[in-house]
Amino acid sequence: MTDKILVIGGTGNIGYPLIKYLNQKNISVIAGSHNPNKAADKFQNLNHVTVKDFDFLDSSTFESAFNGVNKVFFVRPPQLANPQKDMLPFLKYAQQQKIDQIVFISLLGVEKNPMTPHHQIEQMILDLNLPYTFIRPSFFMQNLDTTHQLDIQKNHDLFIPAGNSRTSFIDTRDIGEIAGIALLNDKYLYQKLNITGPMALSYQEIAQIMTQVLGTTITYSKPSLWKFRKIMLQRGMKKDFVNVMVMLYLITQLGNAKEVTDTAEKVLGHKPRTIQNYIQDYENYFK
Repeated sequence: MTDKILVIGGTGNIGYPLIKYLNQKNISVIAGSHNPNKAADKFQNLNHVTVKDFDFLDSSTFESAFNGVNKVFFVRPPQLANPQKDMLPFLKYAQQQKIDQIVFISLLGVEKNPMTPHHQIEQMILDLNLPYTFIRPSFFMQNLDTTHQLDIQKNHDLFIPAGNSRTSFIDTRDIGEIAGIALLNDKYLYQKLNITGPMALSYQEIAQIMTQVLGTTITYSKPSLWKFRKIMLQRGMKKDFVNVMVMLYLITQLGNAKEVTDTAEKVLGHKPRTIQNYIQDYENYFK
């Protein structure tokens, strides 16, 4: 039987590279999106992709999205911070469909941190006996061109409350490809893949590399967690989202994001991208 894979979050930094990878392998994809028109525009040059309306908070969208599907990939939308309410109905539905595999993008170090939504979602998947693959990446390089883009563009500053800690950043394009490989190879079933980039860097070092590549001085102002939270809330970010961010940066300050593994290289069959590769490729996002 050939696979038909439901990808939720397919327009995002991980989902889109994943769908491109599956497209190269001629795999049928259902792209579940709460904005189907926007998603259809993004996938118009790809074959084997059908866009369906999908919303974690609306169970009436599940049946159509799951139709004919045997595997599921999903990322937790950052604004959904209450897994019991936001995710459990979806996971129970997946269980009823007797799917062959669910691939969830979790978080490096999640087993040591029961407070995170990712930990709770992993536990639900285990409790429901779903055939799983947990991909546990370190921080995304692409956080710099999304969450932190404004400060880099406007103030030429990394306004990030990470202290002097080091982080083993990974490129989301590599995560997407790893997810694709895991979905198409049974040996990754029931695996917890702790994936990182090739080295752990401080934000001071990242500021220096950005300065070199962009030709503009980028600083690292090292705000306190309290100051960061206050400014993000003032900017109108959702409180739940800001609180999860603060929690993750607290974990970073405690040294939990500095682990470097060779798992990404082993799965990909080549070294993952470096922060230099990423900054060069995304140069226009920072100017």
